Amino acid sequence: MVDTARPFLVVYIVWHPNFDLGPKVAKALFEHFRRENYERITGGTGISVVYRFAIADGTKRPLPIDFSSAETSAVIVLADQQFSQDPIWTSYLEEIVAQTAATGLATRLFPVAMDAGVLDALKLDEQALRWFKWKGSLADLTATLIGHLTYQFCRMLRHYLEHLRRPGETREALRGYLKKVDIFLSHSKHDPNDAGERIAKAIRKQLTTRDGLDSFFDVYDIPPGVKFQDVLLSQIEVSAVVAIHTDSFSSREWCRREIIEAKRRHRPLVIANCISDKDERGFPYLGNVPIIRLDDRKLTRVDVVIRALLDEILRDFLWQCRVELMRPKASPGVTFLPRPPELISLAALVPATEGEPTIIVYPDPPLGAEEQRLFHDIASHIQLRSATEWLAGAVR
Repeated sequence: MVDTARPFLVVYIVWHPNFDLGPKVAKALFEHFRRENYERITGGTGISVVYRFAIADGTKRPLPIDFSSAETSAVIVLADQQFSQDPIWTSYLEEIVAQTAATGLATRLFPVAMDAGVLDALKLDEQALRWFKWKGSLADLTATLIGHLTYQFCRMLRHYLEHLRRPGETREALRGYLKKVDIFLSHSKHDPNDAGERIAKAIRKQLTTRDGLDSFFDVYDIPPGVKFQDVLLSQIEVSAVVAIHTDSFSSREWCRREIIEAKRRHRPLVIANCISDKDERGFPYLGNVPIIRLDDRKLTRVDVVIRALLDEILRDFLWQCRVELMRPKASPGVTFLPRPPELISLAALVPATEGEPTIIVYPDPPLGAEEQRLFHDIASHIQLRSATEWLAGAVR
């Protein structure tokens, strides 16, 4: 039985009480990871984000962290000069390091070097994020930090997911099952100004040159001259997809088929809306996923597209982990989907179920009554339940 009161992932943010920037950065992280996007995957209030900057009553020690209160935990330490020079807080960090080592794959420590010089003082084995080297406004810096942390959480959960699937394997043995996350760039090569190819190259460059991402992602598209059928099905099946929606995208058969396959196989998908004039026939299957506006000329929001993609990959790993924990309760007639179902979801399910009663379980919140009626009209033997409804045994 799944303990629905126990959060799957708790993010702890630690900073010295005299660090003025600490509350501002912590608030930005809180607002990002607690937002609705993650509520739907994890249930409840989204990813739990907990602050650790205060001293416990009656002591000189910071409030402790109980790692047993969640399935997995991530500890973000915003380390400035005051932190690195305060023996109480450096001792507290040493305790966290020991705790994370003892809990294995379920806990990870992510130091953030806010000032130059703190890394030498703290002497951590963990690779730190170097905030002090980044450029831009506070909003720019926090957005960069969120992107890096989302990427690190993806790495953490990818490993932990294999642990859930193979609980008897050691940490070292599980590394043999880890593969890079494949990214598929779906784009048209028939725009008058070559917009599709230009944007694809810009996204590819960011994914392959940004710190660490090239070791985690492989980036693909289908090159000219290669048979569509030889590559598409096998690659889309294992990829997260960025659809570069330019003016000619919907008119291209290959682009349409790439999106249909991504939807049928329930892959993480982000739409980069790069329409410069008009789309003659809006492709109906580009909905139900995040859509990011990207100017096809200035290309100033490529990082925003990549952060949205990272969010979708993290949501996918969170959902896969949650499914592994829910699966013992599932009967053979239950199908788990990583996003709210749409009519294309029925394309594979209806023939597979052969008219037998089936339940689709999907992330919260429940679909509206109008969508549920549409599904019922088409496939009355398939029942729709959000994860929370299904765990509570709700019936209709």
